[in-house]
Amino acid sequence: MNYKVMLVSLMAFVLVSFSIPKRVHKKIDKQIKATFEVEVFEKIGVEIPEDIQQELVAKLTAENFFSIHANDEKIGYFYFGHGFGKTDKFDFMVIFDTDLVIAKTKILVYREDHGSEIGSRRWLRQFNGKKGGDTLRYQHNIAAISGATLSAESMTEAVNDLLESIAILYKKNIL
Repeated sequence: MNYKVMLVSLMAFVLVSFSIPKRVHKKIDKQIKATFEVEVFEKIGVEIPEDIQQELVAKLTAENFFSIHANDEKIGYFYFGHGFGKTDKFDFMVIFDTDLVIAKTKILVYREDHGSEIGSRRWLRQFNGKKGGDTLRYQHNIAAISGATLSAESMTEAVNDLLESIAILYKKNIL
């Protein structure tokens, strides 16, 4: 009996730990509305076969990677992920158009005292226009930020991994 309680508790913890918090959903919705200039839309988790997930660099599941639909047609995708600063993680999103080109990146929750400069629109705009197959390198084709080195490197690597995974999904006709 104790094993069943422990198993149910563990499953509940895992489900809660991977879900997007309600207040973050509101921020995501605001960004989608602004990016696509729509008021009503639907977010549908993208199901990725387990064998293909094994090939991906970024972990993409129906809990963090979604297609966006408005007026009965697909208008884009978004990814919800985490990066790491010096002592804590931060939450971010990447919005893609239907051609899988980055339309917008946004830091949703930043939990540290230092490094929040990565949330600036100016710095994040350099990801716009990137697509699967592009390779991002911090301090080469992605500008450095003084005082936010760890967070900026983490964000760059996370987006780079995402783009590599998107390229794989495209080649496998998943997207």
